[in-house]
Amino acid sequence: MLQKNEDNERHRAFSRRGLLLGGAQSLLLAGLAGRMYYLQVVEADRYKTLAEDNRINLRLLPPPRGRILDRFGYPLASNRQNFRVVLVREQAGDVERVLDALSRLMVLGEHDYKRVLREASRKRGFVPVTVRENLTWDEVSRVEVNGPDLPGVSIEMGQIRDYPYAAGMSHVLGYVAPVAERDLTGDPLLELPGFRIGKNGIEQKYDLPLRGAAGNSQIEVNAYGRVIRELNREEGKPGDELVLTLDGGLQTFTHQRLLGEKSASAVVMDIENGDVLALASTPSYDPNAFNIGLTVKQWNNLINDPLKPLNNKATTGLYAPGSTFKMVVALAALKAGISPDHRAFCPGHMTLGRARFHCWKRPGHGWVDMIRGIQHSCDVFFYEISRKVGIDNIAAMARQFGLGEPVGIDLNGEKGGVIPTRDWKLANIGEPWQGGETLIASIGQGFVLTTPLQLAVMTARLASGKAVTPRLTRGVRAEGEGPEGGEPPVPDFATLDVPEAHLNIVREAMDAVSNHPRGTAYRARIQEEGWELAGKTGTSQVRRITMAERAAGVTKNEHLPWRRRDHALFVSFAPVHKPRYCCAVVVEHGGGGSKVAAPIARDLLIETQRRDPAGRPSMPILAVGLPTQQG
Repeated sequence: MLQKNEDNERHRAFSRRGLLLGGAQSLLLAGLAGRMYYLQVVEADRYKTLAEDNRINLRLLPPPRGRILDRFGYPLASNRQNFRVVLVREQAGDVERVLDALSRLMVLGEHDYKRVLREASRKRGFVPVTVRENLTWDEVSRVEVNGPDLPGVSIEMGQIRDYPYAAGMSHVLGYVAPVAERDLTGDPLLELPGFRIGKNGIEQKYDLPLRGAAGNSQIEVNAYGRVIRELNREEGKPGDELVLTLDGGLQTFTHQRLLGEKSASAVVMDIENGDVLALASTPSYDPNAFNIGLTVKQWNNLINDPLKPLNNKATTGLYAPGSTFKMVVALAALKAGISPDHRAFCPGHMTLGRARFHCWKRPGHGWVDMIRGIQHSCDVFFYEISRKVGIDNIAAMARQFGLGEPVGIDLNGEKGGVIPTRDWKLANIGEPWQGGETLIASIGQGFVLTTPLQLAVMTARLASGKAVTPRLTRGVRAEGEGPEGGEPPVPDFATLDVPEAHLNIVREAMDAVSNHPRGTAYRARIQEEGWELAGKTGTSQVRRITMAERAAGVTKNEHLPWRRRDHALFVSFAPVHKPRYCCAVVVEHGGGGSKVAAPIARDLLIETQRRDPAGRPSMPILAVGLPTQQG
C-alpha cells in the first residue's frame, strides 16, 4: 500500500513538471511564432526594402553639358567622345606588368604609373582605375587588338568638353575643370568622379543651366559590392543650350587680326541693341588643355607669362584712354556753354604756373576750333577748355557714356575703371585736386582709366545718343528644339541727357578724323562707298617724358624698349551716316593709335559690314532670363 502511494506521488510530480515544461515550450513557440509573424508579415515591406537596398545600388549618371552656340547656331562649346582605358586589379594580376605592356601601345608617363599604382592599392580589387583619358582612335584600336594580352584592361567611353575655336574663344567661354573642395554645395552631382564645372567666362557665369539634371542607374551587386548586372538605366537631362550674341566667324577674324601684336584686345558691338559681336584678347590660351589636364610646368608658364594670357584684357585691362577721351571733354564743354566755334592757339605747349604741358605735335597746331581740335587731336585746345569746365563736370559727362563703372557684361570680374573727381582724389589719395591734373585728365591721362569694352560702349552711345548697354547672351533653348522661338526683344535704351546738336558736332569731328586728308586716321579710312567709318585715335603714355628726352628728340616709340612704348588706341563706328556697328581696339605698347590700332579697327569694321550679322537671321531662342552661377 505504501509502495502504491509513492508511485502515485511520483506520477503527480512528473505530471506537474511536464505540464510546466510543456507550458514553457508552448510560450516559447508562441513567442517565436509571434516574432516570425511580426517580421514576415507586419515588417515584411520594411525588410524587403532593406534587402533590395543591399542588393541594388542606385548610382547617379552625369548629364551631358549644354552646348554654347553663336548667334547663328554654330557650336562654340560642345561635347565629344572621350575614350579612356581602365584597369581592374583583381583581373590584371601583376599591375606593373600590364602597365608596361600598355606603355608599348600608348604614352604613359611616370606620373601615370605612380597614380595608377597608388589608386589600385587603395581601391577594392574589382573597382576600375582610370589609366589614361582622351585616347586617340589609333590608341583605342591598338588596345582593343591586343586585348587578349592585357588582362583586366578595357576601353570605356564618356564625354568631355570640346572647344572647336580653342584660343579664339577662350576669354569669352572660359573653361570647365574638376570640382574643387571649395566648390561643393551639397549637390550630389558635384561629388561624381570626373564631373566638371565652369571655372571661368560664360562656362562659369551660366554653369547652373548648362549643367543639366542627373540620371540614374540601378545596379545589382553581391554581398561584396561587386557589380552583377544593370537592372535599369535613366539617362540624365542634358543642360540647356546657351545662345550668345557673338558671330563666330567675326570672332575668329578678330582674334586672328590681333595675333600680329604682342598684347591687344578688341570689341565689336551692334549699336542698336548692344549685342557684342566679337570680344577678343591676345595672347590667349587653349581651354581644351584644362579638360585634358595641365602639368605643373604648363600651369606655371601660364600664370608667370608677363603678357598675362589668362586675363581677358577687353573687360579687365585698365588703360588710360588717351585722346579717345577728348569727345567726352568736348561734350562737357558744350554743356558748359563753350561754343563749338571757340578757338584756341596751340604753339605746341601750354604753361600753368611753373609747369609746362606739351602738345603731341611739337611745333603746335596754330588756331583750332572744337572740330579741328578733335580732327587734329590738339592737346592744347583741350587743356584750355578743361580749365573752364572743371574736372567734376567732365566726370559727370564721362559717366553718362559708361565710363567709371562696370557696364554689366555677362562675364565675371569686369573692371570699372576710374573717372576721377575732386572728392575721389581726396577719399582715395588723401590730397586735394590740383589744376594741372585737370589738364592731364582732359587728354585721357593721369588718373583716368578705362577698359576696351567701356570704350566700345562710349562709342556706341556717341553714335546713337542712347544709353546702350552691352549684352553677350541672347537666351536659352532646350537641346534638340526646332525652329520655334524668336528674337530677344530690342532693348529700349534711355536717351542720354545730351542734346542731339552737341552729339552731331562730335560725330562730324570723328568723321573728319578718318575721312579728311588732314585727319589723324585718314590713312586708315574705309574707302568703299557707304561703308565709311568715323573714329578717333588715341596714344596713351606709360611713362613721363623728361625735358632731357624732349631736348634730345628721344620721344618716338621706335627708340624705346617695348614695355616703355605708348599704348595705341582707336574707337570708331560705321557707316558714318547711319551708324550700326562700333569698334574699340587697344594695342599694349603699340605706339601710335593712328599707325597701329586704327588699321586693325578699319579691318574689323570692313569685315563686320561684309558679314552684316544684324541683317542675317539669327538662332531662335525660347527664353531670355537665365539663372547664373556667380563667382
